Amino acid sequence: MANHLARISRPLALTTLATAGLFMSLGTAPSAGAVTGSPAPECVEYFQSWRYTDVHNGCGDTVAVTVEYTNGQWAPCRVIAPGGWATFSGYGTNGNYVTALRTCDPA
Repeated sequence: MANHLARISRPLALTTLATAGLFMSLGTAPSAGAVTGSPAPECVEYFQSWRYTDVHNGCGDTVAVTVEYTNGQWAPCRVIAPGGWATFSGYGTNGNYVTALRTCDPA
């Protein structure tokens, strides 16, 4: 794999990455479901790392959930069958931790 950042100056690379992060934080991603605001059932648990947040449905019913982050980052609405798993973005190097799981409407 080629490292194209090694060919450009460090300040230019940092400016480019910061600009990309700004556009991502502006919420340019389309909404995939409406958050209802109610907390997910207690039988739905999450396990987070810096790269991924894995969500497990330990309930007897199918649930539709999304992840709420400290910086308000957009997250998709995912339908998880009983005993199933879904993967969301992790907290990354900027410390964007999960604050809650919320129910959502996948429509």
